[in-house]
Amino acid sequence: MTEIYRNYDVIVIGGGHAGIEAALASSRKGAKTLMVTINLDTIGFMPCNPSVGGPAKGIVVREIDALGGAMGRIADKTNIQTRMLNTAKGPAVRALRMQSDKVKYQLEMKHLLENTENLDLEQAMIKELIVEDNKVLGVKTMLGTIYGAKSVVITTGTYLRGEIVIGDIKYSSGPNHQMPSIDLAKQLEQLGFDLVRFKTGTPPRVNADTVDFSKTEIQPGDDKDYAFSYETTEFVKDQIPCWLTYTNAKTHEIIDKNLGRSAMYSGVIQGTGPRYCPSIEDKYVRFSDKERHQLFLEPEGRDTKEIYVQGLSTSLPDDVQRDMIHSISGLENASIMRNGYAIEYDAVNPTTLWPTLETKLISGLFTAGQLNGTSGYEEAAGQGIIAGINAACKVLGEEPLILGRDEAYIGVLIDDLVTKGTNEPYRLLTSRAEHRLLLRHDNADIRLCDKAYKYNLISKDRYERFCNKRDMINAEIERLGTFRITPTKEVIEKMTKLNTAELRDGILAVDLLRRPELTYSDIMYLANQEVVLPQEVIEQVEIEVKYEGYIKKSLQQVEKLRKMEAKKIPQNIDYDAVPSLALEAREKLKKVSPLTIGQASRISGVNPADISILLVYLEQKRVR
Repeated sequence: MTEIYRNYDVIVIGGGHAGIEAALASSRKGAKTLMVTINLDTIGFMPCNPSVGGPAKGIVVREIDALGGAMGRIADKTNIQTRMLNTAKGPAVRALRMQSDKVKYQLEMKHLLENTENLDLEQAMIKELIVEDNKVLGVKTMLGTIYGAKSVVITTGTYLRGEIVIGDIKYSSGPNHQMPSIDLAKQLEQLGFDLVRFKTGTPPRVNADTVDFSKTEIQPGDDKDYAFSYETTEFVKDQIPCWLTYTNAKTHEIIDKNLGRSAMYSGVIQGTGPRYCPSIEDKYVRFSDKERHQLFLEPEGRDTKEIYVQGLSTSLPDDVQRDMIHSISGLENASIMRNGYAIEYDAVNPTTLWPTLETKLISGLFTAGQLNGTSGYEEAAGQGIIAGINAACKVLGEEPLILGRDEAYIGVLIDDLVTKGTNEPYRLLTSRAEHRLLLRHDNADIRLCDKAYKYNLISKDRYERFCNKRDMINAEIERLGTFRITPTKEVIEKMTKLNTAELRDGILAVDLLRRPELTYSDIMYLANQEVVLPQEVIEQVEIEVKYEGYIKKSLQQVEKLRKMEAKKIPQNIDYDAVPSLALEAREKLKKVSPLTIGQASRISGVNPADISILLVYLEQKRVR
């Protein structure tokens, strides 16, 4: 091995959403960190839609922020439109989504990284990992420079042996025609990693000046001040609208005539695409009964004419893309500025990872993001922050951070990946979280700030502000249980105005707040008390009181599961020595190497009878 040019505690390969959070988390913990990326100008680049958040994903962004991460803060700072989704439903499924100015998002992220202590940036292509005795020791660039490291985090996204496909044209490339990472993919194979081939794609971008917006439906943002970050105090007021249009019979006829020219159906694409974000040709085939499909026209920023045609992801040839665009209402004369394309890339089978996101094959080597088989900026960033924290913890000799399924959507995401694996690009959904009433948009800080402070991820000042907020919530819920509202003439008149049933007897304020039609402000109105608490405190008081029964039931279920998680499985266990264990369960348990009985119970192919046998075996072994 040639001489090491410089030594680091942690090296992060890649400057996408996973790499950013990994590098920032590692450096915040005090580890000397290097981020190496192919192109410094594309740090934080959004190769797909210019937005952050959405169902489940938006809650992940809040969790990242609660852990001290950057995605929420930068999204707030560069947003051009904000919408809170599912407001007519319960708090468990509400989620924030922001349209971003994608260029300003990149610039703000780069600026943040450049001004972070303990963090160096370098533009380079990593050619290989330096590995000895199944332990990572550093990285080597294409130019031959070697950097030493105690931990390495790979966050190569869709660059790993990436190939862009448009029609029957296929060429080696990362997103947006960047250089792909080929040598590193070959080395990972040589090291024994199980690589799978996945595919994703993007739609065309059109020139705003050539769109007839009068033929579309305007989609304005919300007029409330919403934010991803608990730190945000200034809000963007001059929002930019999106617009809604649809495909039609003519669009579908064009797709039908040209399916043979689609890379998806001609055999050019071999990789598996995302189920929940299919191409327009895939949607046409799979949902042939639908007369039309929604298309959202999303501006890519304040200082560009590019409009992202959300919902029209495609790998059809250039001439077919033009015909499709021109068949759509409002886009009859639209000029395509960038063609849609599909991209195939290598991903690591995530069951080869520990829940810390350290690889089982190579000590000190972590992976995060789309490399682990996920789709989406938010899923990538959520993995990145955990990988960065744990890479630093390994160097600093600290206990790793593993989030439970009851603690965070990030915990659900990582547990699903490392326990079940994925045979297609994984997308986080609210339905994947069995404890979603506990994992809400509004309470990410309550769930995670204690851990963030323990792991030195947030400042003392921020933690004290959070503790003050939590104290106010608890104190107010307690106070509402100390006074009664009685049916005086004045109260009865007020209740009539509020359109709620009259009282016959006095009732504790906390019990009256349980009525679904009454808000905290209504209770203060009935009690002749002034509303003095911050809105974020009031929101928590309302939710905790109104959903108390459901929350208690969820917590009881969590407690049962925690007992399963508390039963550790020795890492040196010989599953072949466990008598009566089903053959499939034996194979799956050996492959995943679960750390706990709880994790073992979630492995596909391991049934309750297998768990019972395993528990008896472990108890007998303990007694012996």
